[in-house]
Amino acid sequence: MMLDTNGDVEVVPLRAYTEKAYLDYSMYVINDRALPHVGDGLKPVQRRIIYAMSQMGLNHQAKFAKSVRTVGEVTGKFHPHGDTACYEAMVLMAQSFSFRYPLVDPQGNFGAPDDPKSFGAARYTEARLANYAALLLTEVAQGTVDFSPNFDGTRDEPDILPARLPFILLNGCTGIAVGMATDVLPHNLKEVVAACILLLDRPSASLGDVLACIKGPDFPSEALIITDQRELEDVYETGRGSVKTRAQYVREQGEIVITALPYQVSPAKVLEQIAQQMQAKKLPMLADLRDESDYENPTRLILVPRSNRVDIDRLMSHLFATTDLERSHRMNFNVIALDKRPRVFGLKELLKEWLKFRQETVQRRIEYRLERIAERVHIVEGLLVAYLNLDEVIRIIREEEDPQSELIKRFELSAVQATSILDLRLRQLVKLEEEKLEAERGELADESTDLEKILGSKVRLKTLIKNELKAVAKEYGDARRSEITVEEEAAAYLDEDLISNDPVTVIMSDKGWIRSAKGHETDPEDFAYRPGDSFAGAVRTRLNENCVFFDSTGRAYTLQSRTLPSARGQGEPLTGRLNPPPEARFVGLAAGDVRVLLGSEAGYGFVGSLKEMVTKNRSGKAVLNVPEGSFALPPSIVVEDTLVAVITNTGRLLVFELSQVPELNRGKGSKLMNIPIASLKTREEYVIGLTAFGERDRLILRAGQRHLGLRVQDMQNYLGERARRGRKLPRGFQKIDRVEVERQ
Repeated sequence: MMLDTNGDVEVVPLRAYTEKAYLDYSMYVINDRALPHVGDGLKPVQRRIIYAMSQMGLNHQAKFAKSVRTVGEVTGKFHPHGDTACYEAMVLMAQSFSFRYPLVDPQGNFGAPDDPKSFGAARYTEARLANYAALLLTEVAQGTVDFSPNFDGTRDEPDILPARLPFILLNGCTGIAVGMATDVLPHNLKEVVAACILLLDRPSASLGDVLACIKGPDFPSEALIITDQRELEDVYETGRGSVKTRAQYVREQGEIVITALPYQVSPAKVLEQIAQQMQAKKLPMLADLRDESDYENPTRLILVPRSNRVDIDRLMSHLFATTDLERSHRMNFNVIALDKRPRVFGLKELLKEWLKFRQETVQRRIEYRLERIAERVHIVEGLLVAYLNLDEVIRIIREEEDPQSELIKRFELSAVQATSILDLRLRQLVKLEEEKLEAERGELADESTDLEKILGSKVRLKTLIKNELKAVAKEYGDARRSEITVEEEAAAYLDEDLISNDPVTVIMSDKGWIRSAKGHETDPEDFAYRPGDSFAGAVRTRLNENCVFFDSTGRAYTLQSRTLPSARGQGEPLTGRLNPPPEARFVGLAAGDVRVLLGSEAGYGFVGSLKEMVTKNRSGKAVLNVPEGSFALPPSIVVEDTLVAVITNTGRLLVFELSQVPELNRGKGSKLMNIPIASLKTREEYVIGLTAFGERDRLILRAGQRHLGLRVQDMQNYLGERARRGRKLPRGFQKIDRVEVERQ
């Protein structure tokens, strides 16, 4: 820690400074950016947009204004952040497929369910407040909320909007803060109002009673809610959990018509997901699909079965399980409470918190009105004094140098009353105006009495709130859109449901091109190859099995046999489907429930199970650790083999029992042949062939045009222990090109 010698600098430990800075930033993100307030259900940027639009006079009956103007007002006066983010927040409040009760009325391109962020630029679109926004703004000027200076202190903005409904439930909200997040789903207005009235009448009502009013979320789309009632109760009790929704479909003339999608699901993405399965031959029972959505039918996706024998319910169950036709939505009632602290509420507690906010709002509105009534009565009483003494008032005004002071002194008036008398026009000095003032004073007195009775009685206050809620529900309420039902669990097709087990031969070329030929009778070496390419390896497998490919870096990759291109052409490069390292080349392949012998040019290797090497990663799975300066060798499939042959490029051969090779799933393995390190680094000597074979098999060594066939009885000179040097092959086989095993 540095010490302060001048006394001008405050010295703070770094830990304390960073801790305070991080906490300050965290609280800023939580309270002023990411989480909604329980009162109006809005984040600060949303609240500022709505308030700024109201200040611009953009109510739901006004002319539309350019969005860029609105964004400029918001960012320039209240929200000094990026205009793009501000505009996106405004667009979200205007999208009927995003907000259950939109707060902004749009004109122009404000996005589509296919791509909610495909909205036009702010200079092209126009907007005004929707009629629902009035439920947030009506009471702003009635003393219901506190105002604070904006970021530059030039004007005030409301800390919160006096919502007449719990918008936190009506439109929901999502947000990610520091260390916490919120996910509130939209609900139906009439149901929420009914629950609020229930809790006003019976604060001790149980959660079950509340859920008798609120059946569950109510999304903008008409998708089905398939979450079990007991699970819904758990979610609403704890404030955490998930709700599962499912698309709706009908049958029309043998076709499947999807009429509603889950909340925030893109129709284009759903079609793409289905099309990908069709291309991958995972939906052989589906012949075609198309999108017939239009203005009258916002969602109309058509699926055409291949025949009328297709089990449509089973097909849709598969699609529900494998596409966005069924989706789970998180629920996390984490909102900023009235004490300005974030808290996770259950449904009942959330409604009670909002009702507390509403009661405080109505109470402040009444108190504010009483203050205005008192002020007006005070002025009216002063005016009535003037009417009773009209001649004297006129004389004072005409003759006195300071008529205001004289009026105050002569009639014992206040400055406000004297000013109101002086502001009277001559046309108002008639008997009729005096009668109007008398009537107004009586009406104000009656109103004041009624309001004071409401303030003095909790029952009257609750009754007022209930009546206002009922009036709002009657004017703005609508029917539920999302039906809650019980459906069977979705299940995807099993592989055996879709794939035959027809035999195929998978062929790989030296350049890493792959193809698949029907049957096991074909000779892979008879196929034509691209110029400069040649046969490298083949494996006989079946359509319902995986094929594992190995590269020179020791990585294994997996492709399903049924997805490989036909052998009628020259195939496709493996690099088009996999992501091997740039320096790697494919050296071999294997398939089935077998064991394989893996090794490197450095003379190390092991035996492993092929099923342990299967991976879904396009970048493969590291199986064999290859020493620096060497490469992995092609794998050798172990059937009922008992021997291993190791051959170097210089013509050395070592044969030993397979039992000496360790069984591993991955690693470097054990030394199989002793290769001098110096020779390996200079590439003078390295292992070129590694294979497992049986005692009845024939080992074929190829060197150019020559080949040498060896059986076990011919290998006595080469038999030995693992990790030995082996012996030299006869003259002419000092440079081995390839090693093959002829099975018996």
